[in-house]
Amino acid sequence: MDKQGGEARRITIHTPEDFAGARRAGQLAAACLDMITAHVKPGVTTAELDQLCHDYMRDHGAVPATLGYRGYTASSCISINHVVCHGIPGERVLAEGDILNIDVTALLDGWHGDTSRMYTVGEVATRARLLIEVTHEAMMRGIAAARPGKHFGDIGHAIQSYAEKHRFSIVRDFCGHGIGRNFHEPPNVLHFGKPGEGPRLAPGMFFTIEPMVNAGRPEVKILDDGWTAVTRDRSLSAQFEHMVGITETGCEVFTLSPAGLHKPPYA
Repeated sequence: MDKQGGEARRITIHTPEDFAGARRAGQLAAACLDMITAHVKPGVTTAELDQLCHDYMRDHGAVPATLGYRGYTASSCISINHVVCHGIPGERVLAEGDILNIDVTALLDGWHGDTSRMYTVGEVATRARLLIEVTHEAMMRGIAAARPGKHFGDIGHAIQSYAEKHRFSIVRDFCGHGIGRNFHEPPNVLHFGKPGEGPRLAPGMFFTIEPMVNAGRPEVKILDDGWTAVTRDRSLSAQFEHMVGITETGCEVFTLSPAGLHKPPYA
């Protein structure tokens, strides 16, 4: 109990006025992912997609928060197939059948908006589509559990139980995080757990829910670049991410798609 209480005391409680800043940043990040949708197609490099995201954020008055963060060299993370997260954009050319996650964080007027979405390149395998569907639904079930008076373990349990029911696995090595004026801060938001565990949710908490779900085993490894995380068994991995704020009655999702492009297939 002392550990839980100590962690809870480190979680920033934002004011009602702060919601407006987080909402603007979140909507800009979500609009950036809307914009990139039409550009995800065979023959495009991940570096080209990254440049489009960079230009969009800058053209709308924001700074890509990942650019230069702890030495990271790009304005987005683009993770393809068996890459779990933190894939560095480069000369990789998208091919028919690829699945990929694009993760952007816009820093707008001092507030961070952090979100990611899955994309498909042409026709993809049935199991890949199921993995994407289950990952999105698992995230949304986690969000539904994010209410004042509940615990962070309730979020993790909702995500884990749904993913494992479909015989997929939850990555344990990465988690969601507190966010606001700081890119990363307490709490760590685990995507697995038991109901009633962890700090209690309270109005004014801002954090991300971003489950990474593998088609095979949950273990990952980091490549020599120090960033790219891949599945150890080279199975496919999928991720979605939303940034939320706990309200008096539930939670607000700051990063919903303005165009309604929540998950593939995109019209």
